[in-house]
Amino acid sequence: MSGGDDDPRDDEPAAWSRSLVGLALFVASAAAFAWVVRAGLERPALFAPLVGAAFGLAIWRWWSRRRMRALLRRGDIGAALLRWGEELERTSAGPAAQGTLTSIMMATALTAYGRIEEARTALEAARRGPAWEAALEHRLFLEAMLSTFEGRPDDAREALERLLALPVRGDRLLRSRIVGMREALAALVRAFQHRSLPGDRAALERASEESPLIHWSMRYAAAIVAIDEGDQARARALIAGAPRWPEQSAFRPFHEEIARVAGASEAP
Repeated sequence: MSGGDDDPRDDEPAAWSRSLVGLALFVASAAAFAWVVRAGLERPALFAPLVGAAFGLAIWRWWSRRRMRALLRRGDIGAALLRWGEELERTSAGPAAQGTLTSIMMATALTAYGRIEEARTALEAARRGPAWEAALEHRLFLEAMLSTFEGRPDDAREALERLLALPVRGDRLLRSRIVGMREALAALVRAFQHRSLPGDRAALERASEESPLIHWSMRYAAAIVAIDEGDQARARALIAGAPRWPEQSAFRPFHEEIARVAGASEAP
């Protein structure tokens, strides 16, 4: 679908704005810290309240991240989408780019909860343009997951191969995270094809803990590997506590099948 004759500046990748915002926040936080220290030295009576305020902000940010993690793990897709919508509204991306990012993030969230048909619809609604092209890695990751859950292994492998061929950019921490996510995705694709390699289950479990958004996708893949390895107890543990998936979620039959084979007492 074409985005029409919109101003191309509206479709600039949001990554630039996020990088600038991140840099600005880093500089601002450093300046604020320096100001707190200076104020504390010059006026000791202010030091305790200032430190208390900074500590309170840190606690609030920790609680916010913890709350989002809990929402994602219990399958509250509505709350997650509302939260991401609020975050996207704060970005400086133009309206066309923001619409593209919103569609891609919605498709990602829907895929993460097994809502495959709705995820495809969301992707189709995304505008094609610079923001779409800039999200190539994310889209290939998403395509490999969607194709896997749709039972199209050849398409999943093709998307995975294209993803693995992309260069890994960013600082050391970001590169490490990208490589880890790619390895977990490869393990997920292999798991659903019952072609797992040694170390795949560990990679899947690690990814499920590090990225709440794909927590259940990775847990179900890890449970499949555990069953293939004959470890029924681990498979039961991996799917324990899953949300009660709706009928339209592909995770519902996944869970029921894994629970049946692993001998779980009940399924959500």
